[in-house]
Amino acid sequence: MLYLHEDVSDFSQQVLRTDAAGMPLEWIDYRDAVRLYYLGQVAYSCGSPLFRVHGGINARSLRQSCIEVNSIVATVGRSPDVAELMDSYVPPLNNKTLFRRDSNVCLYCAHQFPVRDLTRDHVRPLSRGGGDTWNNVVTACRRCNNHKGGHTPEQAGMQLVAVPFTPTYAEYIYLKGRRVLADQMEFLLAHIPRTSPLHHRLASSLKTANS
Repeated sequence: MLYLHEDVSDFSQQVLRTDAAGMPLEWIDYRDAVRLYYLGQVAYSCGSPLFRVHGGINARSLRQSCIEVNSIVATVGRSPDVAELMDSYVPPLNNKTLFRRDSNVCLYCAHQFPVRDLTRDHVRPLSRGGGDTWNNVVTACRRCNNHKGGHTPEQAGMQLVAVPFTPTYAEYIYLKGRRVLADQMEFLLAHIPRTSPLHHRLASSLKTANS
């Protein structure tokens, strides 16, 4: 068993795992990343160095093993139909990723709020046949949600400031990240359609980070 001694500045920073073809798969913590390196499952790595983890000392050479973990690791293996699966993937809907999709902005009054003051609103109410789906839900502050009630925006005299959309798999990976580094963001951006509302947001964030 590998004995780990961590030389880590931030234990919470996530590592982006991809397949060998570079398709984003998930976020993992540094322990999972080290395990992949140790088991020989890492095809290659890119991005910035994040962690240096020391293992046991070799009895013959008296050298201590060391594994350096980068911000992006590609693991061996790739399903031949992974791209098709990603194209048809519909991510699970939850408030945390919904609010991140909309940047914590109420899509009725266009003001940004802390999470505690946000709600999930169904554009077409459930009572009127609307579904609990990405394309029918938006982030709304409590005041706007209460004002809208069980009506459609048109009936309530309200207007959406943006159109709700279903995130792609790569977008969902981004939305699930706790703190996405610039190199990870740039990597994910290459997998997000240019027509996506998130593409412009990420591109603007990258420009700010690199300026």
